[in-house]
Formats: sequence, C-alpha cells, structure tokens
Amino acid sequence: MHIQSNIPARLDALAWSPWHWRVVFALGVAWVLDGLEVTIVGSVGSVLERPDTLGLTAAQIGWAGSVYVAGAVAGALLFGRLADRLGRKRLFLVTLLVYMGATVATAFTNGFGAFALCRFLTGLGIGGEYAAINSAIDELIPARVRGRVNLAINGSFWIGAAIGAVVSLVLLDARVLGPQGWRAGFLLGAVLAVAILLVRRQVPESPRWLIAQGRTEEARRIVAAIEREAGAGQGSAPEPAAHASVRVAGGHAVPSLRQVAHVLLRRYRQRSAVVLALMVSQAFFYNAIFFTYALVLTRFYAVDAARIGLYILPFAAGNVLGPLLLGPLFDRVGRRVMITATYALSGVGLLATGLGFVSGVLDATTQTLAWSGVFFLASAAASSAYLTVSEVFPLQMRALSISIFYAVGTGMGGFAAPALFGALIETGSRENVFIGYAVGAALVIAAAAVAWRYAVDAEGKPLEQVAPPLDLDASSGARRQEV
Repeated sequence: MHIQSNIPARLDALAWSPWHWRVVFALGVAWVLDGLEVTIVGSVGSVLERPDTLGLTAAQIGWAGSVYVAGAVAGALLFGRLADRLGRKRLFLVTLLVYMGATVATAFTNGFGAFALCRFLTGLGIGGEYAAINSAIDELIPARVRGRVNLAINGSFWIGAAIGAVVSLVLLDARVLGPQGWRAGFLLGAVLAVAILLVRRQVPESPRWLIAQGRTEEARRIVAAIEREAGAGQGSAPEPAAHASVRVAGGHAVPSLRQVAHVLLRRYRQRSAVVLALMVSQAFFYNAIFFTYALVLTRFYAVDAARIGLYILPFAAGNVLGPLLLGPLFDRVGRRVMITATYALSGVGLLATGLGFVSGVLDATTQTLAWSGVFFLASAAASSAYLTVSEVFPLQMRALSISIFYAVGTGMGGFAAPALFGALIETGSRENVFIGYAVGAALVIAAAAVAWRYAVDAEGKPLEQVAPPLDLDASSGARRQEV
C-alpha cells in the first residue's frame, strides 16, 4: 500500500507552542538522567575507593564506567529494533522503567561485582532511551527548528551533570551522610524517573511511525489533537507535498536486517561513514575525560574527593551553554559547516589543554576552566552526532539506525576509553595521560574532515526529503491511498 500523506507537512507547519515544550521536557529529560548517573559516579569515584564504602581501585572505577557504556550499547541495539517494530511511545516507557529498577539496585550494592552488574543494567535502560527518544523528538518537532531543539535536548545531559555535582557536594558532606551519601545519590535518580514517567505517559505516539504501520486513522486523530492543542486547529491543513509521501509495504513495514544493511552500506554509505566518524570520535572524547574527571583532580591536583562537585559545575555549565548558544547556527548556517567547525575546534582545544596539563602550567581551577571552554564546543559537536544519525536515514529504520551507530560508535570509542584512562591515571604519569588526550583530539579532527566532505545539508528540510521512506513493497503493484 502506497500512502500519500500531508501529516508530516502538518507537523512541520505547526507554530512552536506549549505542547512542544511539554514534549521536549518529557522526552529530553532522559539525557538529564544520563548526566545525573554519569556525574554521580564521577563525583563519588574517589569516595568509592575508600575501604568503608566499596573499596574499589582506580582501574575498577574505570571498568565500571566501561560496563555502563557496554550496557548502553546493548540497550540501544535491543530497544532500537523494538522501537521501529513496536512504536516510540511503548519503548520510551519501558526503558525508563528499566533505568528506575537498576539505579535503585545500585544504591544497595556492596562490592565491585554487584556494582558493575547494576551499572550495566542502568546503561541498558539509558541506551534504549537514546534510540526511541531521538526518533520521537525528530518526528514531532518542526523541521525549521529541528537542529537547535535536538542539540539543546542532547546538551541537557549536562543539566543532569550539574544536579549530580550539587547532590554529591551535599550528600558526601560529613555533616549530612558522609562517605555513604553515594547511595542516596543513586536513589535520587529513581525518584526523578517516577515523576518523568507520569509526564511521559501524556506524549502521543509518533504520527509518522503510525503512517508507516498503516495506522492512518490513528495518525490523523493524533495530529488533529496536536493541532488543536498547539493552536493550529482554526486554519486549514497544509496541502500534501511530494516530500510528505510515506510508503507502507503491507504488513511488513519494518525492514529486515538484510534490507537495513543494504541501506547503510550501499545506498547511504557516505552518510554511514560520516555518522560513524562522528559517533566514534565524540564517544572516546567524552567518555575518556568525564568518566575519570574526578580521578585526575584528586590524583594530580590533590582536590578533596568531597569537593569534586565544585569543579564539575563550571564544566557542566560550558557543556549546557554550547548547544544552547550554538544550536541555532546549525539551522541557520547549516549542518555541514557547523559540524565541521565544532569538531575541529574541539580537537585543537583539547590538544592545547593537554599540553598545559602535561607541562604543569595549570592548577585545578585553570584546568577546569580550560576544559569548560573546550567542551563548550565539544558538547555542541557531540549533540550534532545524534542529530545527524536521527535525520539522515529512512523512517522505518530510524530508531535502529540510531541504535546501531550509537552501539558501534560507543563500543569502539566509548567502551575502551574509561578503562584506558583509568589505567593511564593509575600510572601517575602526566605524559601517559596526555597520550589519551592526544588520541581523543586526533579522532575528532579526523571526524571534522569527514563531515566537511560528506555531511548532509539537512537544515530546514522535512525528514521525508532528507531521507525518503523506504518502499518495501515496490514490486507488488502497491495501491495508493491519500491521507
């Protein structure tokens, strides 16, 4: 069945409204939770080395970060496929429940084995969130502001990081809970998740996904309700356009893995190369530095473990402000130019900061400020990687594409990074740690070169124009239906 629909055009024509803000809050808060989780571990990393807590080594803390990343990779692959098959809404509710259960369990662990297992399961839920939510956001947000909204949402990871930093300062204070305050930090994530679950239940299923499933009546009802709530119900709907065409292949609207491989490796191989380069480099860049942030400050700058949160706050501020202030340029100047610029400048900045670190000219404060400046750019760059993968592949395999590249990129760039840096830091050698920084800088600069050559100029274009939906039943003489 071939469906010609004006529903995508109607969604893109909507004026920004309180309804859109609710969607951004309900779905985008997933990154806040991820930031909270990572920062809690980063902030309490040195505390967990104490014999009266978990008694972990620096290497084990690094491995705990890698295990969390491994869980996120597995979750992305598992839930990404299901999000294309079962729907965005069902999966972004399930993944939040997985996260809630795992983070509660983390608070009650008493050794490395149980702690690592719970970190894996927490990552499983967060990884699933990335695929389902990035798909839903891009499919619900108007094309003209898709870039800035996507970057701002992905950058909200650092709002969670700031919350985690403040929480760690309070909970680890000897006048509050002291070293055992790390347990309460993980319980806080579960409390936030309960509140988010209540809000998220009100977010509708993606009408674009419903069309691809042949559920056109349900899609029409949802769009009509959105238009009424967004204040667009008084006018007529936009006329159907060629780019709004959505093709449905009978009862097989989800492509097979063989078809997915054909699209990624043959039809869109240049896009795949761009996305892979962006995802691998940003994953190494971020995971290498942030998962071991506390260890660098305590080992090389003698910062009190209970005060790590003070140093994370300016770092988080730079990461939040980057996507917010630079995001509009991704819609105005264009994707290719801004992706290239933010990746290249991030690499140069990290290399310069690394040289300052290895030469000993920086103290804890100036090191933090230098990192904050670098990650003002790097945060926008990393967010643009998720924006790119979520908009350059067809509707029927969008969530799976996100999960594949998140998994491969994070697996290649993110899994090894925390463990590698944990081992480098444990040597006590600044020169060894600098090698890791140099590798991260080289990776993002190389990714910038790939983006400049092959990135897609997707700014302002409907998703259906950037990547036309797959015609999975082209040989069957598909009948046409107007929606």
